[in-house]
Amino acid sequence: MAFLSIVPPIVAVLLAIMTKRVLLSLFISIWVGGLIAAGGNPFTAVANTFNWMKDVMTDPWNARFLVLTALLGSGAAFMFKTGGSEALIKVLEKKLTTKKRAQLLPFILGIIIFFNDYVNSVIVGNASKDVTAKHKVSREKLSYILDATAAPMATLGPVSDWIGFQVSLIAAAFASLSIAGAEPYFAFLHSIPWNFYAILCLLSVPMIILGKDFGPMAKAEKRAQTTGKLIPEGGTPLSSVEHDLGEPFKNQSTIWNFLLPLMTLIVVSLWGLWYTGGGPDGKSLMEALADTDVAVALSWAAFAMTLVGIVLAICQGVSLKDCEETLLGGIRTMLPALVIIVLAWSIGTVCEQLGTADYVVQATESWMTPALLPFLIFVIGMFISFATGTSWGTMSILTPIAVPLAYSIGGIEMVHIIIGSVFAGSIFGDHISPISDTTVMASIFAGSDHIAHVNTQVPYAAVPAVISGGLFLSTSFIHNGLILLVLGIIVQFLVLRFLGKQHEKKRLRSNSEIGF
Repeated sequence: MAFLSIVPPIVAVLLAIMTKRVLLSLFISIWVGGLIAAGGNPFTAVANTFNWMKDVMTDPWNARFLVLTALLGSGAAFMFKTGGSEALIKVLEKKLTTKKRAQLLPFILGIIIFFNDYVNSVIVGNASKDVTAKHKVSREKLSYILDATAAPMATLGPVSDWIGFQVSLIAAAFASLSIAGAEPYFAFLHSIPWNFYAILCLLSVPMIILGKDFGPMAKAEKRAQTTGKLIPEGGTPLSSVEHDLGEPFKNQSTIWNFLLPLMTLIVVSLWGLWYTGGGPDGKSLMEALADTDVAVALSWAAFAMTLVGIVLAICQGVSLKDCEETLLGGIRTMLPALVIIVLAWSIGTVCEQLGTADYVVQATESWMTPALLPFLIFVIGMFISFATGTSWGTMSILTPIAVPLAYSIGGIEMVHIIIGSVFAGSIFGDHISPISDTTVMASIFAGSDHIAHVNTQVPYAAVPAVISGGLFLSTSFIHNGLILLVLGIIVQFLVLRFLGKQHEKKRLRSNSEIGF
């Protein structure tokens, strides 16, 4: 029964929302997948569960990513313990005098750090976490800003590993069709105006910051503002440097204790992405990015960042014993996140084993008309990426199917639209899925409770998603992507303004009823 393939990811999401216990929810959903794969045998289901977990942990890319995440925790720990974070606050607090300005800091930094979504979360989260806390910005709001800028910027920025990967998928699809004279990179550029969700999602962040909050996020912001509690009662941040590491060392520190490790991370990341992709062999930058080994490159960068932190600490007179304790303490802050990442990968394996993506594509194939194709590809991409927690995996599944289909229906012009819809749907599902690695990374480096982050950002992500769906439905009679995009931006501004005002009216009415 193929429809059972969609049960495990649905169980994961529903349980996580109902129980607010993401680890337990993920584990049970993996076991449910094992039960389906085992034909109902509960003991074989347990064996399947641990086999899948073992497989994802021993995969070379995944193993390096786990090491990378642990090293990033250590690097961040040294930035905190050597006083770098505290020095940054002292420099910025004179300029970031309002709450809105404090929130714009992570957004602007997120635009600047466009070359990798993981590095984006690390740098922006560490740079803005303490500054936003000073202005009582909830951790849910900060994690939303990180999540809503990281992946969209990586897929839209001028140069990134995401773009290299996307262009490689387009090139493979073009090769299978033997399209003469079609340049994959230029096809990607033509698809950007049609990537409605990424662009609208990115623009929604300043619209919300400069406007008014609504929904669960408004409640989180009110809690933080009135009580000073940055996470909800009973919530558990995925990473808490202050809790795990204690007070900074009592040594003289400067902002360089913050900037030097981050600059090292950026420089080594860029060099590593170019080097592992074959840059020294004469490949162009885009070719190198398409073939790069992200996990290896970023592991080098995270190690270099940690090493610089250790050197700075020793130069300040910190003992080797304290350095070792800080190193281990940084890894310890990442343990909850590491476990979630392993379980999220495992549910992805469950979906792969049960054929979740294949079932979704086959179930909707009969609806594929020229007018509905962009919309349906967008929706299918949303569901697959939400269920599996991977935008890259979704792109890999859909691009070889959607591009030939689009070419047969509407030629190269339709291909540009469909490439945009594939990437848009893939990013949306990955953005709001509780089992997505980028969602987890946003929770880690914002210091947010993970389920609280997911619950509060869903309404904010839903606005650009619904508008994007409407725009894709409009492609059959409006054939200019830029015109549609401008219309979408205007509609989004008005919708966000309306929702913010409605929430404000409701709040004022509620206050008047209780005598305020």
